Amino acid sequence: MVLVWGFLAKGNDGHTLVMVAINSLTMLFLYGPLGGFLLGVGKLPVPWQALLLSISIYVALPLVAGYFSRKWIIKAKGEKWFKENFLHLLTPVSIIALLFTLILLFSFKGEIILTKPLTILWIAIPLFIQTNLIFFLTYGLAKLLKLNYEDAAPSALIGASNHFEVAIATAVMIFGLSSGAALATVVGVLIEVPVMLMLVSVCKKTRNFF
Repeated sequence: MVLVWGFLAKGNDGHTLVMVAINSLTMLFLYGPLGGFLLGVGKLPVPWQALLLSISIYVALPLVAGYFSRKWIIKAKGEKWFKENFLHLLTPVSIIALLFTLILLFSFKGEIILTKPLTILWIAIPLFIQTNLIFFLTYGLAKLLKLNYEDAAPSALIGASNHFEVAIATAVMIFGLSSGAALATVVGVLIEVPVMLMLVSVCKKTRNFF
């Protein structure tokens, strides 16, 4: 999703890709400990097996698959074909997959979203504040550090974006599909998409500031 936001904001694709890679590697090592710590703070049992399985499937597996598939494609077709043909083919596929995932998630929680709008609102408000706070803080620091727009925009968008895909998987595995935790993560996606599109628009309108 972050790659999509960076692309829409017309940021530096290389910068976005490197930051996404660093972010994913950080998650690979810190998601489990942080998840265990937060569950411990809430005095909940820490299901380490479920946390490790979530990380393996939704973080480690895509990283390994991406590395080896890139290596094999370049070996078979060459780097020029990979950049000029394959990546352009992959972009619409990733957007379609994202839309399909969102439709699937909302279909599971559609009834609750429609029948309990006040509950959704109470979940949405802190998520909205958090996303905007992190974005504007990062965007402002990028300006102070004199980064150009192409680097500042994806940096702020990556900082503001949340890993709801992994959060949903973890919540479902630990608490179940009908749990409040699963609902919160689905609402997170519901809020994140329009908010991130709003922040992309903010980036494009403030491009002249950099």
